[in-house]
Amino acid sequence: MLVGLAGFLEMTDSAAAPRLSSWSVVLMFCMLLGPVWASACPSQCLCTSDLLSCTALDLDQVPVVLPVFTVTLDLNHNRIMQLEEESFEGLPRLEMLRLAHNQLTKIQPGAFRNSSGPLLRHLDLSSNQLMVLEQHYFQDLPGLQELLLFNNRIVRVETGALDALRNLHKVYLSHNLLTNFPFFSIQKHSHPNLSMLDLSSNRLPKLPLKDISNLPQLVKEGLYLHNNSLVCDCSMYSLFRFWEKQDFASVRFFRQEHVCLVYGIQRGVQFFLYSRFFDKCNLMGMKEQKGNVSVTAGEPLLLHCITSLSRTSTTFFWLAPNSEYVVPPGNNGSLKMFPNGSLEIVAAREEDSGIYLCMAQDQDHNETREVKVTVLRHEGEAHEHFNTGFTTLLGCVVSLLLVLMYLYLTPCRCPKHRPPTTVTLSRGKEARPGSAQSSILTPTPPLTTEGPGRKVSTNKHVVFLEPIREQQNGRLRAGPGLLLGVEPQQRAGETDSYVSVFSDTPILLP
Repeated sequence: MLVGLAGFLEMTDSAAAPRLSSWSVVLMFCMLLGPVWASACPSQCLCTSDLLSCTALDLDQVPVVLPVFTVTLDLNHNRIMQLEEESFEGLPRLEMLRLAHNQLTKIQPGAFRNSSGPLLRHLDLSSNQLMVLEQHYFQDLPGLQELLLFNNRIVRVETGALDALRNLHKVYLSHNLLTNFPFFSIQKHSHPNLSMLDLSSNRLPKLPLKDISNLPQLVKEGLYLHNNSLVCDCSMYSLFRFWEKQDFASVRFFRQEHVCLVYGIQRGVQFFLYSRFFDKCNLMGMKEQKGNVSVTAGEPLLLHCITSLSRTSTTFFWLAPNSEYVVPPGNNGSLKMFPNGSLEIVAAREEDSGIYLCMAQDQDHNETREVKVTVLRHEGEAHEHFNTGFTTLLGCVVSLLLVLMYLYLTPCRCPKHRPPTTVTLSRGKEARPGSAQSSILTPTPPLTTEGPGRKVSTNKHVVFLEPIREQQNGRLRAGPGLLLGVEPQQRAGETDSYVSVFSDTPILLP
């Protein structure tokens, strides 16, 4: 076949051969390549473009010979019981692998070796008979984004089963037989893109509240736990109530499917609809997830050290507001610390208010968390603040009334009536009462108007004027504040003029 292809190319390059159109060349190339593709396509399978479909063919193993150009491989609805080593060897372009509805019970080490590990992004293993997710199953698939494992018989997920899947976005583990799950293995630095973890319809009896609280926020928002065999307790109830207030989709869309088991009741209780079973629960756990918490004086308070580090090899310590280091088991009795990093304030006091700093550290990383604690003196402290403010306002009003009474209601001690004082101006003329003696402030410079043909003086700016006290040698003698930098002037033969500083209109004195 290759010899024929070479001969065809020689023929098209020769000058004697007729010129063929580009479409004729493409058609001839496809005709020659067709037998190659057909020979690689397994019997009874459908090979089209980059899709290889071998569904419902009663296969008991993965075909040995597979087209190298396969991007999507569909092996659904067969009888494949296990994946052997290098079952998908020679598929460098494989991106989607579907193995749903088979009888898989085991995946041998290296099953995905020599395949397109970094490119494979979708793996469907749903509706099989897998019982344990072992650590080596997916270690050759670092680019995997979606992992479908629902409707199996999985009873256990090993701690490191998902560690190699750093690009993982969604994991579907619903409808299995799980009684626990290694939540502590899901960390922000190990799974930064994980946004959905479906563990619904399993047999989880109790939730590790501390480990779930340490999950990355993106994982918590996409964590589905409905239809499990949860035992009704306050910690479980407070967790889901907190998620309800945060409007997580897992609660919003499956509100009625959240059930728990109460002692003496055979059927599960829909605790979102029947909350009377939790009337005595202290829901402080809902506040502990936030950075600011408050507690009434005398009551206990539990603070959690929220961290993304694995709890198996992590050490914790707290720094109290008074710069006191706290490590397990605590200090002299007012603060207790547990090995998992939680700190308990046994009986809150007002001096316990402030910023509490938690430090978590392992061999490679360290993280810190701040929690602001406010200790309230009693339940009605908010009303006390209002009363204090009202009292202050009332005091200000009373003080203002007293000032007004002092200004307007105090009796006026008026001096005895005295005859008006006459002041002789220069040349022996007397100044009539009024004007200068009663003038104090002047908003505008006074104008001195003189007779016909006389000039107007504009350089006399009176700022503060006191009454004239005496005469000396026929001239005016001003008080200390008569004029600032200006002396009274009067020319010979001019008509005396007197100006009121409260009027812009000159007043002529005869």
